[in-house]
This record gives sequence, structure tokens and C-alpha cells, in this order.
Amino acid sequence: MKQTLEKSHKIHVKTGDTVKVIAGNEKGKAGRIVSVLTKSNKVIVEGLNMVTKHNKPTAKTPNGGITQKEAPIHASNVMLVEGSQVVRTGKKTNAEGKLQRYSKKSGELV
Repeated sequence: MKQTLEKSHKIHVKTGDTVKVIAGNEKGKAGRIVSVLTKSNKVIVEGLNMVTKHNKPTAKTPNGGITQKEAPIHASNVMLVEGSQVVRTGKKTNAEGKLQRYSKKSGELV
């Protein structure tokens, strides 16, 4: 039997970054990244791409109910916000040889 190894992707944004959505239903909106899903190349942005989840009644929640939660957005559909502008990011090595992100627009480290 052949094993399928899932490859984790390098993503240009990190948890805590402020990003702007550039495609999809939430286009133009900005928010902070709550989590990054590297296996599926997606990010969860705080308060954006909300979906409705119907919960069955359980012992913990006897009435069940309907809740709202954030759904993942593909990483290619978000761009990093620096100041008031959206920027592309690149990676370059610093003096110690460690990779760091930088803004391709201003050239400064992010």
C-alpha cells in the first residue's frame, strides 16, 4: 500500500497579522489572522467568512441551537496590510543567516 504524505505549505502570512481579503465574498474587508492551516493552505480571519452551524441538542446544550463561526479562507485570497496599504512579502536572509519576511513595496522587514 502506498502512503500519501500531506505536504505542508509555506504561507506568506502568520498568526496575528492584519490582512485584507482580495477575492471572494468578503473582498475588501480586513481582519486579524486567528490561525493558519498549513496542510490545506488556508487561514482563519477574525470576524470574516462567517458560516452558520446548526448544533444538535446534547447534555451540555439541551436546546441545541444555531451558532456563527469563522470558516477558512485560502491563503492566496488574502494580502498583508502594512500601515494603510496592502503589500506583497518576500523572504531574505539577515546577518545571522535566518530567513525573515520583508515588504516588497517598502523593502522593510515585516
